[in-house]
Amino acid sequence: EYTLVSVADYLLERAEKAGVMPRNTVSNLSSSRALRDVTEAHGGTYYAAAVGEVNVTTKMHEVGALIGGEGNGGVIYPASHCGRDAMVGVALFLSHLAHKGIKVSELKASLPLYFIAKNRIDLPDTSAVNPVLDALKERFKDEKINTVDGVKIDFESTRRWVHLRKSNTEPIIRVYSEAPTEADAVKLGEDIVEFARGIMGK
Repeated sequence: EYTLVSVADYLLERAEKAGVMPRNTVSNLSSSRALRDVTEAHGGTYYAAAVGEVNVTTKMHEVGALIGGEGNGGVIYPASHCGRDAMVGVALFLSHLAHKGIKVSELKASLPLYFIAKNRIDLPDTSAVNPVLDALKERFKDEKINTVDGVKIDFESTRRWVHLRKSNTEPIIRVYSEAPTEADAVKLGEDIVEFARGIMGK
């Protein structure tokens, strides 16, 4: 999760010092909030895209992003080319370490701390997806909700989020949750799974 975040921190810091604008970043909805925090700390704007490289690169083109990618480590750096590139990611990461003159553990400690938990909701069949997602949107209608790819609920006051999206290959809903502590991330995911099971049991 922190490969993209650390690389973005490096590029955004350099862009900020040089007065380069815009300082925009993009990741998919299931990626860490840490990228948003780092982007805003350097005077940039963060944008979320649906899961999938093509969706991320499309959004990056739209907003003129400096850097983007996905939380699984995929780094997309348009100055090189508009596609995931492990070698470019490694080069940028090592450059960041070299310029800072610090250890990886020290770099990680300097970034916003979040934990992600991964769960799933097993469905009797795919027809159960929309009732579950609709019920969640209604239950949390006072929170920030994104429906670009499934349903993502942002709990801004506590810096937590949960993202639910239907699997394309199995009758399940994937549930990703993030919070500043591992315990909170796990509990949020479990609470959402329990709520969904209650809807399906009605």
